Amino acid sequence: MSKAILSVLFCLVWSCVQIVAGQDIDPSETKPLEVILGQDLVEYIDFAPHTKVQIANPAVLDIIMVPAKREILFRPKAPGETTVFIRNTVGDIRARYSVKVSSHNKSKIVKDLKEYLGDIEGLEIGIKGDEVYVGGKIVVPTDIGRVFTILEKYKDVVFLVELSPQTQQIIARRMQDEIQKNGMKNVTVRVVNSVYWLEGIVDSQAKRQRAEMLAIAYMPAQIKSLGERTDSIMRLKVEPIQNFINVNEESKPQPLPKLVKIMVQFVELTKDYNKVFGFKWVPLLAGDGGSINIGKTASGGVSTSSQGTLAATISNLFPRLASAKSAGFARVIQSGVIITKDTTKAVLKKKSDKPFALGTGEFTKSQVASAGFSIEVTPKILQEEKIDLALGISVSSNAGEPPETLTNDISTSLVVKSKDTAVVGGVVINKSSNAFDRDPPFGTAKFDEEQQNVPLFSFLRSKSFISNRSQFVFFVTPELIESASDGSEEIKRKFRQRTN
Repeated sequence: MSKAILSVLFCLVWSCVQIVAGQDIDPSETKPLEVILGQDLVEYIDFAPHTKVQIANPAVLDIIMVPAKREILFRPKAPGETTVFIRNTVGDIRARYSVKVSSHNKSKIVKDLKEYLGDIEGLEIGIKGDEVYVGGKIVVPTDIGRVFTILEKYKDVVFLVELSPQTQQIIARRMQDEIQKNGMKNVTVRVVNSVYWLEGIVDSQAKRQRAEMLAIAYMPAQIKSLGERTDSIMRLKVEPIQNFINVNEESKPQPLPKLVKIMVQFVELTKDYNKVFGFKWVPLLAGDGGSINIGKTASGGVSTSSQGTLAATISNLFPRLASAKSAGFARVIQSGVIITKDTTKAVLKKKSDKPFALGTGEFTKSQVASAGFSIEVTPKILQEEKIDLALGISVSSNAGEPPETLTNDISTSLVVKSKDTAVVGGVVINKSSNAFDRDPPFGTAKFDEEQQNVPLFSFLRSKSFISNRSQFVFFVTPELIESASDGSEEIKRKFRQRTN
């Protein structure tokens, strides 16, 4: 009985030893290795290996065993793939390797590319077949330039990058907005199979070409420039932008000529100032008093005789002072507004007649004094809202009795910007005079010699100062307007203010 038990226990222990010693490993536990030609690879194991190794394709790889250190040295011989089995000292397979020998380290390339480009949204980097590829759908268009800049150093990497559909839609909207901002309201942009379609109707071939140029400007520039330079971009059978815009060259109505409103103002200013100071003393002796006669006798002597009483009345016995000042101010403003087309002459006239009589008695004649305001202008619209004006302005006014006509004329040509005011020209006249003892204050002394009402003496001192100043000036303000109704509200408002 004891022998039977011992037999069973021995079998169990032997089975455990076999399990511990190691059986053939599961095929799913095969470890992949990539070895670069010209570079040895060392793998460490946790068991005592057998010195004999099984290599499926010895032409690809050599194996050097170092049992004392439990090391396996993989030495590549030629590009290719093979399987390597490692056994323990008992003869059981304890390790299996799937070795790929390549001429360069593609895994390192993938690692380097991920360090440079791994943060780009939508980008994929990996190995397919025997090639390293960079693909995916990039969300931010400007990242494409960064991708191409890095890939210039990796000529063998396959480029499979394109924009994401969402990004393509965003670019299409930007293209459409820019095209419509440039006056092509009927042009739309949509994405069809990653190609931008331009559709709509324009009225000229130039606009059709301009719409396409604007769309090209919104394409990521790095795709075209860097891609063609490195020959890395995938070539499409069709252009990325397809222009399906129709041209309807119907004759458009000629635009209406622009209008120019010209405001001309005439301002005349007159001032006069008179100042008189005088001293007058002219006493008059009445003629009803006595008289004294002094004469020569026949013998040569002097004789005197008197008649009546020596008495008389003296008027203006005391001296008189005179001081007077007088000043005047007048301001005349005349304004005219006229609207005309570009390069078309316009004329505005205002005239008034004032009749007056000239002469006296049977020699009286009827005359007419005319006064008025006249504008002749030919505008020409230049660049930057500047206007060339050929002006002829005449203003006349009447003053005094009989009326004296004063006329101011000016003819010139100048360039003025719209809504700016220019001083066209003017004249200033200053006149001043001083007079001494010429104009007696209180008028000239009056006396009658027949009544013997004569002055005893006459004493006069006077000074007068006269200053007259007159000036006139023309102001011109041109303005570009779209229609003749522009500015009418302002004119109506001025009339309402004057009538209230």
